[in-house]
Amino acid sequence: MKHRRIGQVMTEQVVSVRPQTPFKEVAGLLGRHRVSGLPVVDADDRVVGVVSESDLLQRQALADVQEPRRRLWRSRAARAAGRKAAALTAGELMSAPAVTVRADESVARAARTMTTRRIERLPVVDGEGRLVGIATRRDLLRVFLRSDEDIRKEVIDEVLVRSLWLMPQEVGVRVKDGVVTLEGRVDRESEVHIAGRMTEHMDGVVGVHNLLTARFDDSHLRPVQPGGNGVVRDR
Repeated sequence: MKHRRIGQVMTEQVVSVRPQTPFKEVAGLLGRHRVSGLPVVDADDRVVGVVSESDLLQRQALADVQEPRRRLWRSRAARAAGRKAAALTAGELMSAPAVTVRADESVARAARTMTTRRIERLPVVDGEGRLVGIATRRDLLRVFLRSDEDIRKEVIDEVLVRSLWLMPQEVGVRVKDGVVTLEGRVDRESEVHIAGRMTEHMDGVVGVHNLLTARFDDSHLRPVQPGGNGVVRDR
């Protein structure tokens, strides 16, 4: 089953800065383009970091900390924060190394990366690490804008016909507001579960009502040991 790729949803026109870009220019670009973060690239357009609104705000907040309190900072994170307090350029402000994705990676994988790393944007790079686009949370949410009819056609083509080798008329597929309902009777119980799981993982699917039934319960069967050519019953 084919998931949408980052290259299909990313924004190709990316505003970026160099490590030597001054603080005020970074702030101006964020404001003019109404974005919350910018990739930082070197002379070869390779992504070396990301600078965000929070980096700028942290610099401004820390700049007001009094010197006696600064001397109390001892942790690695505190030292890094202290460096940002004196930052004058994008290179001194940025978070590095940057978390990036490739254009051929799936939207689902990128979404997991954003969630686990708690970030709002992912620079998209080519095989050499050069910037080719940017993907935001809003870009990734585009998969849920797929029409119900588009989802229905993909369930029939990818799940029923190509994966389970079923005739389209054997299973009823209804989609409303991204929720897929599967109805009908298939040969094996395993096909019921496969159809449900594959449909759940399709881009744009919000939920699945799996009402399929089976003529034969094969859940108690398992493959034979290597060298066999069939199935045997569990003991």
